[in-house]
Amino acid sequence: MHKNIKVIAFDADDTLWVNETYFREAELAFAKLLAKYETANTIDQELFKTEIRNLELYGYGIKGFVLSMIECALELSNYKINPKVIQDILEIGKQMLNKPIELLDGVEEVLQNLQPNYKIILATKGDLLDQERKLEKSNLAQYFHHIEVMTDKKAADYQKLIKHLDIDSSQFLMIGNSLKSDVLPVLEIGASAIHVPFHTTWIHEEVSESDTSDKNFHTVLNIKEVLPFF
Repeated sequence: MHKNIKVIAFDADDTLWVNETYFREAELAFAKLLAKYETANTIDQELFKTEIRNLELYGYGIKGFVLSMIECALELSNYKINPKVIQDILEIGKQMLNKPIELLDGVEEVLQNLQPNYKIILATKGDLLDQERKLEKSNLAQYFHHIEVMTDKKAADYQKLIKHLDIDSSQFLMIGNSLKSDVLPVLEIGASAIHVPFHTTWIHEEVSESDTSDKNFHTVLNIKEVLPFF
């Protein structure tokens, strides 16, 4: 089905290894720390608002998430938060950064099968140092010809990547868990995409059914199911 493809790009977080689960755990821990000031639901909502407000400044990743938690804690406590709570928030972030890498089922098998016939690259967004650390811990670096840590994943960002790879957009295929970041902007520039859903998605990455209703892409339940397409 993808005879013209020369480059296959993989998203990293929640496509190759577990990531979003740790953010959900951190949000629950944060809500407990702030329980004397607000309900868990309100804390969750206010943290999300703070994260979105700060995306342009901090970008994606754990470090920006920690800064947003601190800012949110200060605001919800009317700037009366105990410094010990700030320390606890920093500790949440450090624990996230030190999480072991849990590869998703079938990832290495897929990379092993595709590498001999395609140029395989990693195209992910987030903090550069953190993503490099996770890739090293994953022991998957050997499969990738090129590593691209992107500040965002919009159509223009993919255009820049494809230009850098010196290929036509029709020769590029993206595999990832996010419809918003890994599928729709790729289709917009005339490239191909395969969606591999993860069981939890950050609300900022969610899209409506109408956004995908007329789009031509494949969805598989497990990353191993991409192999018959090649």
